Amino acid sequence: MFLATGGLLAGLVLASPGQAQHAGQAAPGGARPEASASTEYRAAAERMRRDLNLPVTGDPDRDFAAGMIAHHQGAIDMARVQLRYGRDPVLRKMAEEIIATQEQEIAVLRTYLEPPPRRR
Repeated sequence: MFLATGGLLAGLVLASPGQAQHAGQAAPGGARPEASASTEYRAAAERMRRDLNLPVTGDPDRDFAAGMIAHHQGAIDMARVQLRYGRDPVLRKMAEEIIATQEQEIAVLRTYLEPPPRRR
């Protein structure tokens, strides 16, 4: 699933505005979502880029966990945009799965990053 998500993210982040606009034809209710969806995708991608710009600690496990939290949150944010504006049932199901699985993975990664309990 990670590779599919990474490919989806790369495709959404790298898509030209025309490609991103073409992806959504009409939102429920007949509204044309292109501008709003594109704006939200760009905002999600920018947040992810900002959050991935983390200082590295030299501990590969901690750096991986911190970076993956940002990466997964970006995927979740983009999946939520898909659910708001997208109509394709396959992509909507994928977005739901991305949200569910990556929220679980973020919980595991955050637990890893928690400081160990103090001894008395």
